[in-house]
Amino acid sequence: MAEVGGADTGSPENDTHPITPPETTDDGPGPPTDAPESGALAADPGDPTVVQDTVEAAILDVDPGPWDAYPEGPAFVRALREGRPARAVWNALPGTDWTDGIAVAAEAALAAGRGSVIVLPDGRDVARVDAALTRHLGEGRHAALTADLGPAERYRRWLSVLRGEVRVVVGTRAAVFAPVRSLGLVVLWDDGDDVHVDPHAPYPHARTVLAMRAHRARAGALIGGHTRTTEAQILVETGWAHPLIADRATLRGRAPVVRAAGDDRELARDEAARSARMPSVALRSAREAARVGPVLFQVPRRGYLNSLACAGCREPARCDGCRGPLAVRGSHALPSCGWCGRVAGQWACPECGVTRMRAVVVGARRTAEELGRAFPALTVRTSGREEVLTEVADKPALVVATPGAEPVVKGGGYAAAVLLDGWALLNRADLRASEETLRRWLNASALVRPGGTVVVSADAVLPVVQSLVRWDPGGFAERELAERRELGFPPAMSMASITGGPEHVRELLEQIALPEGAELLGPVPVGTETAEDGTHQTERALLRVPRHGIGELARTLKAAAVARSARRDEHLAQVRVDPMKVI
Repeated sequence: MAEVGGADTGSPENDTHPITPPETTDDGPGPPTDAPESGALAADPGDPTVVQDTVEAAILDVDPGPWDAYPEGPAFVRALREGRPARAVWNALPGTDWTDGIAVAAEAALAAGRGSVIVLPDGRDVARVDAALTRHLGEGRHAALTADLGPAERYRRWLSVLRGEVRVVVGTRAAVFAPVRSLGLVVLWDDGDDVHVDPHAPYPHARTVLAMRAHRARAGALIGGHTRTTEAQILVETGWAHPLIADRATLRGRAPVVRAAGDDRELARDEAARSARMPSVALRSAREAARVGPVLFQVPRRGYLNSLACAGCREPARCDGCRGPLAVRGSHALPSCGWCGRVAGQWACPECGVTRMRAVVVGARRTAEELGRAFPALTVRTSGREEVLTEVADKPALVVATPGAEPVVKGGGYAAAVLLDGWALLNRADLRASEETLRRWLNASALVRPGGTVVVSADAVLPVVQSLVRWDPGGFAERELAERRELGFPPAMSMASITGGPEHVRELLEQIALPEGAELLGPVPVGTETAEDGTHQTERALLRVPRHGIGELARTLKAAAVARSARRDEHLAQVRVDPMKVI
């Protein structure tokens, strides 16, 4: 059945009064009658005297902790302690103390008698924030909700939140719906990670749900990360949230030194640096840093040799049977098809006849193999989807990791980081390619110790590389949003996609009365599946409207989808509002 959902249809910037939410102060029923009578955790949000006494006592001893590093940090913590709906877009400093920053913010909200919902991308981040909350709040004052708990334990913790026994919840995507009583703070870390989008209808994004909950409950909000998304920049520009950043002097003292392998000085010393996968500056930096600590190598792709091409004409190497892409799975394996698994032992290029292949995309396992030969005296460890490392020791070693799987250094940071194959990230056919690339680079670079070295294998003149060198995610978000506004792309404009069979897409479009200012783009073929007559089996149409018109468009799409669902048609088009991918 076609569904309409997920979008920013109720995003706070579309409301009439974005700074003054409605007078809704509770996300659920009041505390149970058998709740403890003392302490901030037991304070009744409906009793202003109790809350005021608690707040006044808490304000006497405000300890902002890591928030002292930000000019507006202490004021933000003070506002939470006073129960005011402070909302911020936080560009966290490099390092791992962002977990303590989140814990201090939750502690401040709890001191005002209000609860918190903290949402993180994965279980590793949940474990780290869970430990920070235990240090700041003590045992039994919060609940961690993750999928690996098992249904019984997860439900037990969910009930403790529903009953008001705990008022601080930390978890992954599903925790956005945790029934926290007297909600006073919502926290979302790394909102650019695509795991925050629910893949099931109605496809809600954690950022949208948390922003709506904060608005309705008159609660504070903290949307943080080492980078800043264009959606978060929208919240800043509309005034719904304020930027929370460190001054340049503090940033320079905490950030590593970033060098681009393709800058003029390196090209003068090594003319092959522009095309080399492992330029000499990367090897020099890794060799020097490995004397004092671990070195991180970030590789965009997992596997061994994920893509092959003809060594003569550079045409992609494909299977003779199904035309699928050929790849090498291991150091002693023959090229095989990624679709049908057929081994291509006698392959020859159909264009030029050459029988030799060259690697186009090198994966993490092959990179680790190459580094093992280049640094025979060092231990090489890998971290990826198959085996994710949580942390590594602070001693000389090489760590090869895919984006998002980088382990932290126990008790310190990496001595250096090398960001390989920047072209593989930047050349993707995706509207968010540059934004996502900067997010992955900054997340890896933030694990490097102050004064360490980061080498990125990309052209230094690219704006995204310059933003990394200057460590300026806010400036990049402003520039990216301005360009998308000029071109009419999300999030400056809102979009809805209709995907399905050509006849179903066109039938649904005929039933829609487009609101004023809406524009139809397509339908166009998507995917690689074709029918016997050569026509594409799947098409997609995009509907583009100004942000203030997304509510009317969503209602129109819902009415059309409901009308079609009544016919019990099993082949309906899929409707998504503000999809993550529009290219």
